[in-house]
Amino acid sequence: MNTKATLLFAGDCGPTHGPSQGYPIEGYTDLVLPTLEQADMRFVNCMRTYSDRGILADHAPQVGQPIEMAAIFTNGKFDAVTMANNHSYDSGPEALVDTRELLNRRGIQVTGAGRDLAEARRAAIVERNGVKVAYLGYTSVGPAGSEAGPNKPGIAAVRVKTSYETRGPHQPVRVRTEPDPKDLANLVEDITALRREVDVVVLAFHSGVIRLPRVISDYQVAVAHAAIDAGADMVVGHAPHIPKAIEMYKGKAIFYSIGVFAMTKSFPAPSWSEPAWAHGSVRNHVDLDPQYPFMPYGKDCTLSLLVKAVATKEGIKRFSFLPMSFDKQYRPEVLRNGDPRFAQIVAYMEWASVDMPHRFSVEGDEVVVSE
Repeated sequence: MNTKATLLFAGDCGPTHGPSQGYPIEGYTDLVLPTLEQADMRFVNCMRTYSDRGILADHAPQVGQPIEMAAIFTNGKFDAVTMANNHSYDSGPEALVDTRELLNRRGIQVTGAGRDLAEARRAAIVERNGVKVAYLGYTSVGPAGSEAGPNKPGIAAVRVKTSYETRGPHQPVRVRTEPDPKDLANLVEDITALRREVDVVVLAFHSGVIRLPRVISDYQVAVAHAAIDAGADMVVGHAPHIPKAIEMYKGKAIFYSIGVFAMTKSFPAPSWSEPAWAHGSVRNHVDLDPQYPFMPYGKDCTLSLLVKAVATKEGIKRFSFLPMSFDKQYRPEVLRNGDPRFAQIVAYMEWASVDMPHRFSVEGDEVVVSE
């Protein structure tokens, strides 16, 4: 028996432009599908809801999408999605539950959100070639009130406590962020239990500072390390819409953000007009790319990773990533070694990961990550 399985992990997914606007739903996966089909298991972050019962959120009207737009997940042959993110609750609890049920009916498992806390904490478990993999979703960037409860729909959350240290009149204030101990205990408990049931545990962690490159918050490191200490084999992060650092910790890979898989919307976030985004060093990195008006997440958002892992009964034996970019139809494309964009993304990831223990080596069209 072949006791090896290839896993692929994609980032933020939820286009809002469909056939009526000249963007066929199947088009979003056209270029990347041959790569997805070669894997034994495929996982992605679902950033929208698909329901006839959703409410319109003033701050995020793009979240509630027509049911037809959910076809991207079946077109991409995804086995499971995480809905533990900052948008799953924006269209209301009914839309969240409807989306979960819709994907389940189509043969796609869901983790990270549910009818109650127990369901939200339940991992998606996929088995191929005799290898059983658990995909567990949590987020630290969900809005207040979106957390699932004992009898309340919502998301699986690790909330964050923020404190400020003053260090004298001539030094900047130190901002500290720490995971809520009770929420972190839930995550550790889930991983510990899964460790007894499956061969490989992967945490999908939706977290981090959006748009700004390189910046990794204290709580992200604390959660990722706690997950691996508890028995997780890998952490795959998303939320900032751009790639961020990769860290090797105790022989396991932590991808703090892998960027966008397929995302569009028609307007930039309101925060773009706030003074902090309009001047100084921040402005150097968050200007919008005029060539991609429907990806208003900053110029680095067209750099992306498709994460690959080779899993066995004894855990993950190989970590790597496939550099990706987008064409003008917002279709993700896996790049080949020799394409100048491939080298650009490898260099970017070295720059983004400079403070983290890691080693990158290009093997064919993959970038292998090791200690």
